[in-house]
Amino acid sequence: MNKTDLADLIFNKIKSEERSLRSQYESTKDQIGYLIIDNLLPSSVAKQINKAFPVAESMLLKKSLREYKYIAVQMDQYAPILEAAIFAFQDPRIVELIKNICSIDSLYPDKNLYAGGLSLMRKGQFLNPHIDNSHEKDRKRWRVLNLLYYVSLDWEAENGGNLEVWPNGLKEKQITIESRFNRLAIMATHGASWHSVSPIVADLERTCVSNYYFSDTALRPEDKFHVTSFRGRPEQKIRDLVLQADAVLRQAIRKIFPKGAVSTDHVYKAPNDR
Repeated sequence: MNKTDLADLIFNKIKSEERSLRSQYESTKDQIGYLIIDNLLPSSVAKQINKAFPVAESMLLKKSLREYKYIAVQMDQYAPILEAAIFAFQDPRIVELIKNICSIDSLYPDKNLYAGGLSLMRKGQFLNPHIDNSHEKDRKRWRVLNLLYYVSLDWEAENGGNLEVWPNGLKEKQITIESRFNRLAIMATHGASWHSVSPIVADLERTCVSNYYFSDTALRPEDKFHVTSFRGRPEQKIRDLVLQADAVLRQAIRKIFPKGAVSTDHVYKAPNDR
């Protein structure tokens, strides 16, 4: 299936649940707005996307105290259906529909896939609690929505690897959103949208297709520019101190180098841009 075929299916599914999705988002947006769409695509199509995922060893490994996962962003190096799946979410009809559901004044997809693309996680891998970078790579627009489409077959909550949102901060219990097969989770990103991925405990692979949407204005008037900032989980006291110091240091560096001291490797470079 090509990008347009997938976009048609995604648009029709979201449109059919528009009212309930708006209600989901409205009921949560005062803390961390989010919504969930199950069975986004026909199961046979979702299985094709899952089957086409690259092997972990062909992806970029990100390993630190902050995160431990594989990513891929140079989409033309992988199966065409994966590139189609990524960019289907950038179809103008889908962007406009989600803009209306979430009542956001302006909304733009990101052709550069800054921090988006494919991710794969295995046993022992994780993503610690964090807030996302407030802007896109050129700091011209605000990052406002995170779209996470899960394609791990028969994934169960007990496997770990689930999305966690912390609407009341890291001292209060998190809300767990299962990384269920063929589920799309859309989450607001702002200065208080702490979220994480729980450590994977099963000997399985968790696969995800992700996009970010950006806007001319922040979701919250009090939001200010910030780098991606990590924390330790509640039980990780020492790691938490280290990661807080790390965030302060990287924020200070960005004041000197507004676009970062080094270029990011988590950006898609289209053939004409290389």
